[in-house]
Amino acid sequence: MKLSRRFFVLAAPAVLTACTTAGGGMGSYGTVSEGRVTLPAMDTSGVNPRWLRQTVAYSGSEAPGTVVVRPSERHLYFITGRGTAIRYGVGVGRQGALWHGRAAIGRKGSWPNWTPTANMIRYDPRNARYAGGMPGGINNPLGARALYLHRGGRDTMYRLHGTNVPSSIGTAVSSGCIRLFNHDIIDLHDRVRIGTPVVVLAG
Repeated sequence: MKLSRRFFVLAAPAVLTACTTAGGGMGSYGTVSEGRVTLPAMDTSGVNPRWLRQTVAYSGSEAPGTVVVRPSERHLYFITGRGTAIRYGVGVGRQGALWHGRAAIGRKGSWPNWTPTANMIRYDPRNARYAGGMPGGINNPLGARALYLHRGGRDTMYRLHGTNVPSSIGTAVSSGCIRLFNHDIIDLHDRVRIGTPVVVLAG
């Protein structure tokens, strides 16, 4: 499968935000304290249950340990066994910024820095203020974690990452990357390893 389009994390700093929890789905959405950064608990009471992390039946042919993104469903699956997966709600690229293909996780980042690409700065000049990079933290658009997709040993510039805009989960508004609730990207980050295969389906 061929990479279809270059993209990045989000359209503009105007959509910068943070995550919140209680309990929902299979996992915890409680407060997470990591050094100098504290991720607040997320109140899931107003979140559509379909976007919360949960174990589901899965009928795909991919091997356990594979990450599969189905953009049309706004879901990401981490295959845990034959016929089972952990499902996460995701936000995907807006029309014109969609990507599909096969890659592997080449790097894992915790509270990563974010640097807008030249295209992102052209798209919204306000991004120029972060041309030197934005330090990781609650207000960073990459959120709590980033999983960097590589192909043939090279960075594709596509990411699976957290978000400071939790309301964007279940929508198609990003500049192409796949975003998850911060609590969910932490969970996924802990499950995958360098070299984990990732499949992003078309549509």
